[in-house]
Amino acid sequence: MEAYKHKIQYYETDKMGVTHHSNYIRWMEEARVYLLDDLGFSYKKLEESGIISPVTNVECKFVHSTTFDELISIKVYVEEVKSVKIKIAYVMTNEEGKIVCKGKSEHCFLDVNGGFINISKKMPDFYEVLLKNQSEETQG
Repeated sequence: MEAYKHKIQYYETDKMGVTHHSNYIRWMEEARVYLLDDLGFSYKKLEESGIISPVTNVECKFVHSTTFDELISIKVYVEEVKSVKIKIAYVMTNEEGKIVCKGKSEHCFLDVNGGFINISKKMPDFYEVLLKNQSEETQG
């Protein structure tokens, strides 16, 4: 899968001209939406099926600062999938290929009433696609 690309906007920077740390979490979400679209199971499709997938944990390690107008590539991977949760990993690099940030997010699968869903039973085709695309390529 191609890496997700994000061009840093002026409003994403602080008074010092450096990207504000909160934006990296937003970019992780953008990349996650991109991943699910690429796998054929968009957030919209999941929600129309009665499934929501809230964030239960997020990690973000800042390696190198970024600034306005840089193009950031975000490799996004399914790191681990289980019946009721998924872990997704992200590696962000600048145009020189230098790692600027590494992150992870964990999500559970719930129905619209907040009850846990066993995704392997509710949507076995989605579960199989996630398993097939599970990767450990986030090292680096």
